[in-house]
Amino acid sequence: MTGGRRRKVVGTGGLHMYRVRIEDGFCATHQVRLADGSVEALHGHDWGVAVECAATELDACGMVADFQELQRVLRGLLAELEHRCLNDLACFAGRFPTAEVVAEWILSGVRSAGVRSAVRVEVTEAPGCRASYECPLGGA
Repeated sequence: MTGGRRRKVVGTGGLHMYRVRIEDGFCATHQVRLADGSVEALHGHDWGVAVECAATELDACGMVADFQELQRVLRGLLAELEHRCLNDLACFAGRFPTAEVVAEWILSGVRSAGVRSAVRVEVTEAPGCRASYECPLGGA
């Protein structure tokens, strides 16, 4: 127990990281441009989303991030996408909403909501088909 103090964990191999991850999902349709330049037919997915937070130090409560707060933030973002055509949303204007682009948008939204420890988002379109976006700890 750290008595409410922050504690940095350093081992012989260098700086250690604490990591937490939450998962949720949403249903939405999209279409993207294919490598040959054609645009695929509109289709839907049951998207899976995982948000990972990291820290070299735990907060005064002994946590990287509060799971309930992180879930609240993620659910708020996913509500904007739920049962929508992603191509029609202003947040993806000028870009095809690929899994990579969706992951970037979610991570940006989580960090903008004040969860600065969020470092990675992984989006699953279908079993075995995942894309992720990450930024460095403390990065923008």
